[in-house]
Amino acid sequence: MNKIFSIYLQDLRGIITNWVAAVMIIGLIVLPSLYAWFNIKASWDPYGQTSGISIAVTNLDQGTTLRGKDLKIGDEIANSLKENHNIGWTFTGKDEALTGLNHGDYYAVIIIPSDFSARIATVLSTNPVKAKIEYFVNEKINAIAPKITSKGANSIIEEVNQNFIKTANGTIFQIFNKIGVELEQELPLIRKTKSIVMQIEALFPEINRAADTAIKDLQTSREVVSKVQNEIPRATDLATKGQEFAASTVQFLEHSQQVIDSSGPVAKEMIVQLQQTAKAVVQTADLIQSALNQVNQENPQENILPKMNTQLLATAAKAADSLSEMLERLGGLNPSGSLSKSASELAQVSSEFKQLNKFAEEINLTLTEGKLSAGETLDKFGTLAHSLTNRLDQLTGKLDEQIIPQMKLALEQAKTAVDHTNSLLGEALSDLPKVNDVLNDASRGLSAVVKEAEIVRSDLPEAEKKISKLTDQISKLEKEGTLEDLISLLSLNYAKESEFFAEPVTLKENRLFPIPNYGSAMSPFFTTLSLWVGGLLLVSMLTVEVHDKNAEYRSYQVYFGRFLTFATLALLQSLFVTIGDVYLLGTYAVEPIKFIVFGLLISAVFMLMIYTLVSVFGNVGKALAIVLMVLQLAGSGGTFPIQVTPPFFQAIHPFLPFTYGISLLREAVGGSVGDIVIRDICIMFIYAGLALIVGLGLKQVVNRYSAKWVRKAKSGHLIH
Repeated sequence: MNKIFSIYLQDLRGIITNWVAAVMIIGLIVLPSLYAWFNIKASWDPYGQTSGISIAVTNLDQGTTLRGKDLKIGDEIANSLKENHNIGWTFTGKDEALTGLNHGDYYAVIIIPSDFSARIATVLSTNPVKAKIEYFVNEKINAIAPKITSKGANSIIEEVNQNFIKTANGTIFQIFNKIGVELEQELPLIRKTKSIVMQIEALFPEINRAADTAIKDLQTSREVVSKVQNEIPRATDLATKGQEFAASTVQFLEHSQQVIDSSGPVAKEMIVQLQQTAKAVVQTADLIQSALNQVNQENPQENILPKMNTQLLATAAKAADSLSEMLERLGGLNPSGSLSKSASELAQVSSEFKQLNKFAEEINLTLTEGKLSAGETLDKFGTLAHSLTNRLDQLTGKLDEQIIPQMKLALEQAKTAVDHTNSLLGEALSDLPKVNDVLNDASRGLSAVVKEAEIVRSDLPEAEKKISKLTDQISKLEKEGTLEDLISLLSLNYAKESEFFAEPVTLKENRLFPIPNYGSAMSPFFTTLSLWVGGLLLVSMLTVEVHDKNAEYRSYQVYFGRFLTFATLALLQSLFVTIGDVYLLGTYAVEPIKFIVFGLLISAVFMLMIYTLVSVFGNVGKALAIVLMVLQLAGSGGTFPIQVTPPFFQAIHPFLPFTYGISLLREAVGGSVGDIVIRDICIMFIYAGLALIVGLGLKQVVNRYSAKWVRKAKSGHLIH
């Protein structure tokens, strides 16, 4: 142990007593801090200095008109960029911009084409065309600049899109608002229309039946027209015969006039006979009544009472019917005359005679059975007989003054009507050819109508299906929400809705372990790297062997004795770097003391690893330390997330010392998480343990076998 410290103290004495060595040692202590400080300061806030990145903007937009208003979106973009100082926007011509881009004067060029506004305006046409902004970037100048310029170009697109969406949505929601007001005004009509649609759906079975019936009726009409067409020749024949019949009828009516003249007394005689019959019946009724009053009701005798002459009554009724029928027919020839009334009176007479005949049969039957209860029927019989007598008296009085003259007048009118009919038949015969033509046209028209009706009928199922689908959709919509809800939605404030849809989601950023600037965020990586570089500088400038010919040391004594010197210098390097980071540069660290302490630990472990490689393997160990540093630059995740690196570096990431050294310093900068700190410290001690195992286990063996190779290399006077 004494020899170990004697080597350490001898080294310290050599530094203190040799000012040249002291200056060199001080330089070796300070140099790593300069490496860290310059890199941290250079990357202090690169994204806050993007105003120096020149991007040329060329506005060629010629503008357009939209609904009578001038539209120049290119000018609006240019004016907006002039107010944006985050990037060095330079407004110039197209040729100058592209030339400057090629020579590196500009990192990128943005060209707004001449038809930019015109393309935007096509949004209201049937074939909208997307507008384009041309973006040129020179990726040769710098690796990061294209990313920054691309973000600037994208910000232009985002701003145009956002403004466009806001304006378009504002217009759309304003239209929706008007629609909502109109819908609210027309709500009763809409409800009525919905009700009608529902009723139509319910009536479709009836409509189908009506359509079937209409087609059937049209087909029947077509058949009727066809039949009528077939009957035209027969109608012509009938009209001809009708004329002949009319002529015969005229002769008949002239003969009938003579008959009426001679039949007047006969009719009068018939009415008189009816009158006499009625009176005789009255007398017979009176006789029966008198006889009934004289008979002893307790000992009635059969067949001693007179009987009614029912045959006479039946004959009288038939006579009255015949005369009534004749007057009724004549009355039909003269509807305005009184023959119909007289015929009605005679019909009433006939009816009363029939009623009397019925009463008479009842009376005769009662008397035949020996019953004396016919009094009530006799009373009705008598009353009716007296009424009939009075009616016949009136008819007799009107016979000469009204009935016979009216009969003659009726015949005269009938004759006139027959003459008129004959004339009409003549006209009909002349019009029948025209009727035939009309029927032909009607037949063709009906055929066409039937065809169209059948087409309509065939379309009814599809119409019914669509109506049913419409009602289903209405019902579905009503389940999802009422029309009042839709009107309420459409009536919302269109300005606020437009703003909402232009940016429906805002990002609420919650920063864990916030770090104020990029330089502070990068300080763990550059500090760790500078400590490894510091170790490389020490093993490059200082020897790991002890050259004291007056003393003999064992291998482990040399290993530990000289390591104490290297460790002391490495710790001083770490203090310069970490204290300078925090207090000279002002890098942010939540826990600056931990930052310094973790730096000391990392520096000691790194120095032990590098020292062991060089102590065991000599110059080969230096090369191994450099290779290890190069691998750690890409595989430690110090600059980019390890997940974006190639698979090889992701694979070696968990085994690299930088991974845990950077992680420790990040915990001090952003805020430490206990389990992460413990993990990183434990792994750092594992690396230290592995280095000690290699140093103590291999140094003597490797040094002995490599001695001759070292001497051989030194003999060339190029390698020390």
